[in-house]
Amino acid sequence: MTERLDQGWFTEVFDSHGSAFSLMIKDKLHEVQSPYQHLEVYATETYGNLMVLDGCVMLSTRDNFLYHEMIAHPALFSHAAPKRVVIIGGGDCGTLREVLKHPGVEEVVQIDIDEEVTRASQRYFPELTASNDDPRATLKFEDGVKWVENAPAGSVDVMIIDSTDPVGPAEGLFEADFLARCHRVLAEGGVLVQQSESPLYHTGSIIRELRADMQRAGFDSVATLPFPQPVYPSGWWSVTLAGKSNDVTRFRENAAAAVEFPLEYYSIETHRGALTLPPFMRRALSV
Repeated sequence: MTERLDQGWFTEVFDSHGSAFSLMIKDKLHEVQSPYQHLEVYATETYGNLMVLDGCVMLSTRDNFLYHEMIAHPALFSHAAPKRVVIIGGGDCGTLREVLKHPGVEEVVQIDIDEEVTRASQRYFPELTASNDDPRATLKFEDGVKWVENAPAGSVDVMIIDSTDPVGPAEGLFEADFLARCHRVLAEGGVLVQQSESPLYHTGSIIRELRADMQRAGFDSVATLPFPQPVYPSGWWSVTLAGKSNDVTRFRENAAAAVEFPLEYYSIETHRGALTLPPFMRRALSV
């Protein structure tokens, strides 16, 4: 993927699939080269602020709720009673905010290797970091892969892998050995969820391989949930859930229907619908 700036437009070019996504920008607000990646923040005309890492769009003010709600709530409602949650990645803190909406959650540890992402989010996306001072939350800036290696077995109920694309700092988060270590760290009945790229572009590659690796790692069930995401390649994205002694094709529907906290996209109906994959995905995943 490559980044272009041309006459007031930011464009992310997805070369391998011959597509691109553009937003009209008003100003560049922030730029920093961290030890891990190049981070930029732009003010756009219609999508609010835009965060870009190594030329790839990470989130916008306007549509980030789609991703953050879908990576958090399906996993939490697929667990019988989630109390201990770990987020690997997620430095913008939007996923953390969604997890902390669940009153039964007692502890959330977020581990992101790049502190610059969180600092930029605090400044330019303060709505995402509004829950960072919740006493249940702990933020760590270290290597998530190493954290998982050292975590006690059976110590986590829900693990959320909120990573960037499977290149650079996030590459290790898509490897089979890492998934096996996540399985060890999860307690019985535990749920793992990982962002799994575009259903249109990656069902026959990244998504299929991830599901197979999850099963090889010892997980008993997997489920891929697609959802719209305008700023990501193809405008369509997905998360993939895996259950340890837990069927993640089922969820606590009564609890999902009774939520009192604010939501913009997730609902019991959205969750049900996302579990029903379109025929082209079912065919590609059955190969």
